[in-house]
Amino acid sequence: VTNDIRFYGLLKTIGTTGKQIKRVVRQQALLLSLIGIPIGLLLGFVIGNKLTPVIMTQLSYKNAFVSFNPLIFIGAALFALLTVFLSCARPGRMAAKVSPVEAVRYTEGGGPKKAGKREKVRKARSGASLPGMAWANLGRSRGKTVVTVISLTLAVVLATITYTFSTGFDMNKYLAHMADVDFILGDAAYFQTSGGFRTADQAVPESIISDVSARSGVEESGRVYGGVSAIKQFVTEDWLRMGYGTYNTPELVDEIIAGTARLPSGLLEAGVQMYGMEDFPLSLLDVLEGDLAPLSDPSQKAIAAVYRSDDYNATQWGSNWAKLGDTVTVRYITEMEYFYRDTGEIVEDLDAAIEGNRPWGERAKVYEDIDYTVCALVQVPSSISYRYRVVGCDDFILGAERFKQDTGTDSVMTYLFNTTDEAEADMEAFLGSYTESVQPLYDYESRATYVAEFEGFRSMFMTMGGALSLIIGLVGVLNFVNAVLTGILTRKRELAVLQSIGMTGKQLKTMLVYEGLYYTLLALAVSLVMTVCIGPLMGTVLSDVFWFFSYRLTVTPILVILPIFLALGALVPLWTYRSVSKRTIVERLREAEG
Repeated sequence: VTNDIRFYGLLKTIGTTGKQIKRVVRQQALLLSLIGIPIGLLLGFVIGNKLTPVIMTQLSYKNAFVSFNPLIFIGAALFALLTVFLSCARPGRMAAKVSPVEAVRYTEGGGPKKAGKREKVRKARSGASLPGMAWANLGRSRGKTVVTVISLTLAVVLATITYTFSTGFDMNKYLAHMADVDFILGDAAYFQTSGGFRTADQAVPESIISDVSARSGVEESGRVYGGVSAIKQFVTEDWLRMGYGTYNTPELVDEIIAGTARLPSGLLEAGVQMYGMEDFPLSLLDVLEGDLAPLSDPSQKAIAAVYRSDDYNATQWGSNWAKLGDTVTVRYITEMEYFYRDTGEIVEDLDAAIEGNRPWGERAKVYEDIDYTVCALVQVPSSISYRYRVVGCDDFILGAERFKQDTGTDSVMTYLFNTTDEAEADMEAFLGSYTESVQPLYDYESRATYVAEFEGFRSMFMTMGGALSLIIGLVGVLNFVNAVLTGILTRKRELAVLQSIGMTGKQLKTMLVYEGLYYTLLALAVSLVMTVCIGPLMGTVLSDVFWFFSYRLTVTPILVILPIFLALGALVPLWTYRSVSKRTIVERLREAEG
């Protein structure tokens, strides 16, 4: 509008009303919208179609797809149109109010305001240096200057946040929490998102362990046993209610408690997730209290109580009732029986009881009770755990030999081992081929697996943040080009006058370059301030969301963008002035006066 202000003034001379001029401005904007909005919707769909599967795959949604929802496109188009109408309001009023005489002599930012005494003194003292003139030109249209600087700033800040975010992911933290051992071998279902070790059918056979352990380079290794379901412990009713109440309604908890076997002492039967571990897996545990040595001696009735931890490795002290030195009575059941809760009589036909809707419960019929002493309180790394939690159960650990002796099972849940650095790549290649072609029902995880997972997670944010930075950066650059272009075109007469009174072309180009550099340098300065001020706050928030994030203040993106912005600030004004200077000074003065 500022570039065509003379045209709108001439329209007024032939009788065009202000209302009609506003309509012309709106129609111009709508014509641009008819071109721009469909292109934007198409590009948005293409970018979203490419980015969404990448993001969803990293979030374990392997079969993600992008659906075509018309409401999204309609909403985006309406939002864009609303933005266009809001953007037309002020330029439309300006074009409608300008008089023909003002339009002929219009210069952006120039108005009828008279400089005050203080401003005149300031101008007299400042002189007419090229940097000073360039700075004064930026102040002519402060609103446009602010918008241009902010749009460039947003691109820089978003790029800085993306870089800080992606580089702040701490691989050492991630690996320390997720990869406690070089390789973990187990049933393929164990490594699935909703998998874990659930039945003895998933046990790793000794033949597979022998094939792997026979490879050169294996330093430390050990088995983790599991998979026994007919094991019970005895806890207070309050403890059991708290466990079941985490995910169930009070009414359902009451029903569960009513169907649970109770000792004469008042204690109730509860489930147990029991581990059996050889010495190497035991060495990977985080000991909170006590000593693990008694677990390696099968003659001692020692047991370790497992406490859960959050993502930040903080112990959840309310996750197990057993304390150091407590006695844990474990009931190993070989035969169960069912009874009617209302009469206590034995259920002969369970299917009939279920169909008859009579309340029933179960209790041990043939069993053996063994008392253990808690020798240690520990945390089990998630990578070698059962990988799922049973509501109402507590976790305990026995030594491998004691586990096989008391439970009567030797089901190997996972086989863990470390290799030498030299043999790690060879073992990775061997296991990849072995689990794919020789033993396809089994799978493995390795430190390299977690490294790839970490890098994929980080690249997801780099891709998403980079795309957003590029889009917003493009908007910022277009705003900058528009600001410089409009500023020079609306000052064609003024620039011609300056040249007519002695300013050389070189001086004029230098002044315009200063203007462009002021825009970009202001944007970088504001970006630096925002990065320094907002960065620590953002780091605290991200550290609370992502446990493996470590905030580090960085200005690397700003330093990388600096030469790009300097080139942009210098080249855009020169390119714009070149198109203006093709006409002589006399021609430009006559055009402005005509």
